[in-house]
Amino acid sequence: MKSSGEAPAPVPGGQQLLQRMFTRLGCHGQPPHFTVEFYPYANLTHTVRFRKGAARVRLSDLLRDAPREVLEAAAGLLLARAYNLRAPRELRECYRRFCLAPETQRRLAQLRQRRCRPMLRQADHFDMAAMFEQLNRRYFAGGLRRPQLGWSVRSWQVQMGSFDPTLDRIVLSRRLDRADVPRFVVEYVLYHEMLHVKHPGEMARCGLRVHSKAFRAEERRFAHYDEARHWLERLHD
Repeated sequence: MKSSGEAPAPVPGGQQLLQRMFTRLGCHGQPPHFTVEFYPYANLTHTVRFRKGAARVRLSDLLRDAPREVLEAAAGLLLARAYNLRAPRELRECYRRFCLAPETQRRLAQLRQRRCRPMLRQADHFDMAAMFEQLNRRYFAGGLRRPQLGWSVRSWQVQMGSFDPTLDRIVLSRRLDRADVPRFVVEYVLYHEMLHVKHPGEMARCGLRVHSKAFRAEERRFAHYDEARHWLERLHD
């Protein structure tokens, strides 16, 4: 997702940077002609698209003022993923430190609040607000604060729900808002996202851990836990 009214901008020395990382990683084949730009994504998103010997690289413009080594790390991780390679540990650690730095997190929160537009739709079948209150009374003694609730505009195919702490909202996939979806399945997905409200992510060696042991233990308290997970697994088959 990007904001409106904000234009991409070339990355100074971007082509040389990507060529250098291509060689450093030992990517196979002839290096493409790289076009590299800072792009106004609503997150720390980086993308690369290949076409006819060329590669269009878009780096989040949150990196615009980042140190050169952070740009190299982001480019290296992007190429490693594109060429199915394992990025060197020093690149992974450099990028991880940048992402988890308080100043980066502060700027990211401001960026998301400015760029993420409400992308919610009204319910067709399930009343999520009423469902939230019922789950809140049953599992949280009525003490969980209620964020903004809504259904996704698009029908997500893999992810069925999300909680965005920056925007303070829970969104469920409209794919679940149908009469042929059991109510307990929707309740389980909503309950899972409510647990994210109660259990904020915590820092770990590998980055941000969002499903702690306490989270998983409490998740299993859901009355139809096994049935709901089994139904969702079949949905993805």
